Amino acid sequence: MNFPDALAAPEVLLCPELTLIDDAPLAGHAVVLRDGHFADVGSATELQARHPHLVPVPLPRRLLMPGFIDTHHHLTQSFGKALAFGEPSEIFRRIWVPLEQHLDEEGLHLSASLAALEALRGGFTTVCDAGTRSAHGLRAIEAAVHETGIRCVLARICNDAGLDDGAGRQIEREAEQHLAASHSSGLLHASLGISIPEAASDRMLERVARLCRDAGVAFQVHLNEHLASIERSLIARGLRPLEVLHRAGALGPELLAAHATMVTPREIGLLRDSGAAVSYNPVASSWKGNAVAPALLMHGLGIRMGLGTDGTRSDGFRLMDAAETAQRLTSGMDIGDFSTGAGWTWLSMATAAGADAAGLSRVTGRIATGLAADCLLIDLDVPELTPSWDLGWELVRLAHRSQIEAVLVQGRVRLWQGWPLDWDARALMASAREKAQQAVAAAPIQRIHPTSDAARLAHPSRG
Repeated sequence: MNFPDALAAPEVLLCPELTLIDDAPLAGHAVVLRDGHFADVGSATELQARHPHLVPVPLPRRLLMPGFIDTHHHLTQSFGKALAFGEPSEIFRRIWVPLEQHLDEEGLHLSASLAALEALRGGFTTVCDAGTRSAHGLRAIEAAVHETGIRCVLARICNDAGLDDGAGRQIEREAEQHLAASHSSGLLHASLGISIPEAASDRMLERVARLCRDAGVAFQVHLNEHLASIERSLIARGLRPLEVLHRAGALGPELLAAHATMVTPREIGLLRDSGAAVSYNPVASSWKGNAVAPALLMHGLGIRMGLGTDGTRSDGFRLMDAAETAQRLTSGMDIGDFSTGAGWTWLSMATAAGADAAGLSRVTGRIATGLAADCLLIDLDVPELTPSWDLGWELVRLAHRSQIEAVLVQGRVRLWQGWPLDWDARALMASAREKAQQAVAAAPIQRIHPTSDAARLAHPSRG
């Protein structure tokens, strides 16, 4: 039976050759999918005995693993991701803000849908959107989530710096409404965000953190990402960004801090003691950063951590490879740490630990009874994994996106062999190309460096 056809049944027993259970690939295991969840997980023999009415679906040379969790994304910025290549760090001022402000609701919807498609193709079943600066952005993202079928932790931005008390109170009311909204699909999870700590008053920081804490959801903030942002905070508030959060009483287990690349020993201690989570974004560091987050140190100290793309490149396997490589180059080599996470660390951050950082550990991130069936079917019958000696390490260093045969979110096949079965991705891409051309032409985007072709012509080889 064809795999997508098999999953059309209300209940199905899958018997892959290997199943990734808590970061360990186990043979002889099976899962029962029902109502979008893992209804039963265990040895294939036991499950067949417990569910004799189900015909097993054998999946030889296949791995069933949890879907990847992207703990930091910007879904409405996908039109400009390739404009950031070779640019200085704070590109949000020169590219993202101007571009988002020149997207109408259709453009925002197309941008978010395109980003969701790319994320699913890269094996991400969940993305955490840090918020959009457009007034139409939330509606557009909600529509994209429903249509593409990706799971999304969606932040409403609550910046109030420079606004009067009345405007601040209106932001709080809208934040409360966002948290209280009901989404029948189960794919949207409310969150609140502050772009950077100095973009909000101490009162708003404390209020938003408390709202998120009470609701049990993530409070998303860009934190200590670039030298310029730290200097701005020192000038405006006399404190570094993380210190601003701490003083405002907004540093707690609800916090999902994106980046945290430039942190002092005291700040690392504050993150650890508060129970906050960090989104480690290694590709963002290599493309536009001032530094790489001390992820291994943070992990070793018990700080909750996930991996994020920051909207750079939505490929879960390459993200894990970048996470390990960045730590090896910035800390492991200097001290003779040849393991640098032993593979499993990055696999965990990309799945179960990432779900915990996003506030979704009771929803997704693992193959376990009762959790949503958000998972990937991986083809193991490839030269890169032949022979296979240590699949944990191999998934981090050798596996690639083309091995993802199926992407399931809430038990439904969202992609099969890289493409959706129930909507036209090619038509979406054609519309996105046209809309992106119009938006980029209209937006006052400022690039510091020329394109690759222009740079080559300006500096011809003398070889």
